[in-house]
Amino acid sequence: MKADELKLIVQEKYGEIANQGVLTSNSSCCGPSSCCGEFGFSMIGDDYQQVAGYAPEADLGLGCGLPTEYAGIEKGHRVLDLGCGAGNDCFVARALVGAEGQVTGLDFTEAMLKKARQNNEKLGYKNVVFVQGDIEKMPLPSDSFDVVISNCVLNLVPDKQKAFGEIFRILVPGGHFCISDVVLDGELPAGLKEAAVMYAGCVSGALQKEEYLNLIEQQGFSTIAIHKQKQIILPEEILKNYLSPEEVQVFIQSGTGIYSITVTAKK
Repeated sequence: MKADELKLIVQEKYGEIANQGVLTSNSSCCGPSSCCGEFGFSMIGDDYQQVAGYAPEADLGLGCGLPTEYAGIEKGHRVLDLGCGAGNDCFVARALVGAEGQVTGLDFTEAMLKKARQNNEKLGYKNVVFVQGDIEKMPLPSDSFDVVISNCVLNLVPDKQKAFGEIFRILVPGGHFCISDVVLDGELPAGLKEAAVMYAGCVSGALQKEEYLNLIEQQGFSTIAIHKQKQIILPEEILKNYLSPEEVQVFIQSGTGIYSITVTAKK
């Protein structure tokens, strides 16, 4: 599929999720009980229950980590959340930057932004704003953020080189990012790679872990570190939707791993 087609698939799927109230609908991508309904597997995102600033109504179960945990966010920081969804990580970041800081959420899907703005209005934060835009070409000025965070979103961007280049551009010198994302160790079979629902489900768009880390370095980042890594298991009954019985066994025996990682790097 072409990049524009992939973006449309993601936009449509996440628009559906935003309009359904995903946390209770069991249709969330990377959510607590299934992935976009037809997937039936979970990314097992981190538990936010005890995290300062957590707003349950903004948690659509779409994450695969807790990027604010290792983001080094301080009072007064300007923070950008890429693929902010309904605002969950933005509100956690707001608790860390305080009233003197600034939090911006960027998302590609208007329905998600509408939900985020509604949540922010209820919370009454004057220093949290939400912007519609493409991560590959952000409508934001260069050298304008101290910290960038993102939670299970970069894998959905077709051109990850452009995405990390844009992150580098908008960070101030000495700024840094903390991103939770999905990566691979080993090759996915063609049946999984070519499935649109697997792309929207954060799997088929994932890069090899070493390729992912090399891409970060190639954009000029330094001090790259992985703070968390956990494996995501695709149940055999889900694999059978995309692979023949023989292909399923080959895939299982191949040892290919799908992992969520939380990685930081500095400009």
